[in-house]
Amino acid sequence: MAADELADLISRVALKDRAAFSLLYQRASAKLFAVCLRILKDRSEAEEALQDVFIKIWQRAGRFAAEGRNASGWLTAIARNQSIDILRARRPVADEIDTALDLADPSPDPERGAVLSAEGRRIESCMEQLEPDRAVAVKRAYVEGLSYQELADQFRVPLNTMRTWLRRSLIKLRECMGQ
Repeated sequence: MAADELADLISRVALKDRAAFSLLYQRASAKLFAVCLRILKDRSEAEEALQDVFIKIWQRAGRFAAEGRNASGWLTAIARNQSIDILRARRPVADEIDTALDLADPSPDPERGAVLSAEGRRIESCMEQLEPDRAVAVKRAYVEGLSYQELADQFRVPLNTMRTWLRRSLIKLRECMGQ
């Protein structure tokens, strides 16, 4: 499907044109389903994800029309992010936290405790060197598990800007931690 045709359909969906939404579904659903299926590797989850993707398209079409982005890329990003969110929801958070903090051993030795505490202070110090909004974005992405799209929406910046913020922030953190 031509990019102009997709962009036109999304613009019409922004105006709540149900016929355009139906046509957009007919034209784009197979590709978006393939994206969901590739990430989730489960047909029923991919089908559910696709439904959520089209709900988000209906709700967010106005943002696309206002920003004038690449239609196919915009649709694919929504499908990708929705699928990633489902993957994250699959994993029990408590198990991840226990593993990350190694809580299996209830009494870590004092030396290990001191090292972890020093590392924590170092990370906090390096985070303080980032611009405040960048530090918040890094915490929300890598501690809370928010997707790039969710962060971009929260900070009201384009998706690629959010990706750039996070990439540059991680580079700064890596440099700081290496000192």
